[in-house]
Order: sequence, then C-alpha cells, then structure tokens
Amino acid sequence: MSSREPQAVPNSAGTAPPKLKAPANAADGRVAALRVPGGGTLTRGEIDAYTEFVGIYGAKGLAWIKFNDIAKGREGMQSPIVKNLSDPALAAIVERSGAKNGGLMFFGAGPAKIVNDALGALRVKIGHEKNIVEAGWQPLWVVDFPMFEFDPETKEWKARHHPFTSPKDGHEAFIESDPARAYAKAYDMVLNGWEIAGGSVRIHRQEVQQQVFRALKISPEDQQAKFGFLLQALQYGAPPHGGIAFGFDRLVTLMAGAEAIRDVIAFPKTQRGQDLVTGAPSPVGERQLRDLHIRLRNTPPQ
Repeated sequence: MSSREPQAVPNSAGTAPPKLKAPANAADGRVAALRVPGGGTLTRGEIDAYTEFVGIYGAKGLAWIKFNDIAKGREGMQSPIVKNLSDPALAAIVERSGAKNGGLMFFGAGPAKIVNDALGALRVKIGHEKNIVEAGWQPLWVVDFPMFEFDPETKEWKARHHPFTSPKDGHEAFIESDPARAYAKAYDMVLNGWEIAGGSVRIHRQEVQQQVFRALKISPEDQQAKFGFLLQALQYGAPPHGGIAFGFDRLVTLMAGAEAIRDVIAFPKTQRGQDLVTGAPSPVGERQLRDLHIRLRNTPPQ
C-alpha cells in the first residue's frame, strides 16, 4: 500500500475538478492519493465507513476510483469523480500512482495538515483491517520536521516540537521572515508505525533563541521574565547538545505482539486516571491539606 501525491491536471475545459482545484492551488493546500492494492473489492458500505472515519481528522470527504480495467481508460474505472476528470488527467493518475487492475484509489483534498493526518490514519487502518501490512520489523527515521505550525484560530505561529529546538543549518534566515520554510533538527524513530523514540538538538546560541521567541510573539519583557536565566546563560557560550528519549513500553508492546501499551503495563490506569489496585486517588486528610496549604470548598452548581 502506498501514498503518492499527483498534481492537479487540467481537464479538457482547462480547469481542475471543482473539489480539487481550490486545495491544489492554495498555499497550504494539498491533493493526495492513497493506493489500496486489491481495494476494488471494497463495498460501498466500507467506503462510506472509511469516509466517516477520516472525518475524525477534519476531512470533509473522501473521493475514490476503482480500477476494473485500466486498458479501457475511463470506461474501465468506477467512480463518481471520473466524469469530472479528463483522459490525460486519469492517465497521469494511473502513471504516477502505479495503479493496477483490481485496485482502488482514495483521494484527500484540503489543508495539508488535515490531508496528511486523515490519509495517514486511513492507511494504517486499511492496512491492518485488510491484512496488507508487510511482515517483519520495519524501522525508519523521521527527520526534517517543520520548526513551526500555524494556528488558524489564533492566527499565530507555534513551535512544532518546542521553542528550544535548533533550526537546520541555514534555516535561521526563515525563522522570522518565512516560518513555514524553517525546518528543525528534530527527529523521531518509528518502528512498524509506532513512534518509539523522539528528540532534537537544542538551540545553543542566544541570538537564534531570541529569533524563535520573536517568531512566537513573545515580547522582550516576557522573554526576560520567563527565560531570562536561559538567555543569560547562552551569553557565555554553550556547546551544541541534543538527545533522544525512548518509550520502553511501546517496544515491549511490539515485541509482545499486543495492540496497546495498556496490554503490557502491570497495573494500568483507567480512562479516568484511577488505579484499581491501590484505590488511587483516595481521600486526603485535613492535616495533609494543611501541610500543602490547600483548602477545599464546595462550589454550588451554576
């Protein structure tokens, strides 16, 4: 199972299909395809269920094409969107995606983050449900993380990892002028689709740290109030330093062939954070509350 990103190809009228044109041309948009080998056997009910599933990630819908006989062109394809695509566009989709007879293609279109999250989750779901996941250990490194991500609600940039992550060499110039182009020295290790470790290289130069703070709209006063100790320490010089943290329980889960880390934790907490073995959280005595300078008071319901 693979994911490819075909470009929007104009149809015979010179315009891309209505549902694909806007995200294809938007600065933060993306049109991507997910190829499902053997997916031609999916029923309409299953396709509708997958469409509902991607809605969890903010996707507005899920377009699809079944490839019954590629040699016949559009006549050998089954889909509600085929009529909106030109023959050259369909040929380009087949060529770039590697579509095969009996397969199915899902399409996502919209803001890049939503498309990535939705199709990524869908890929994992279909792979496990249809047993088309490759066997064996499949480790990989994920690198070149963006330093920032844009919050559409606050209209501000936020740190993708944390505000102390170092930019890639040469990307300091983008931190304030074009945050979307700034990549970080951050990395994750993934094994069979599970993130088992993550880390980054920290900023060790004061001027770069101040650039990041300015990009995040942290005022000079707040910089000093919250991070003055760090900025002062960086004045005296600090060596480049980084690290990585492993999730041991995730490794054990994979080794045991379990489906969730709760299956390998000796005394897992409930969804409400309760420990059924020890009975925690338990009532707190008045003396303990006094020692902690905590006072409880009953608030009448609104």
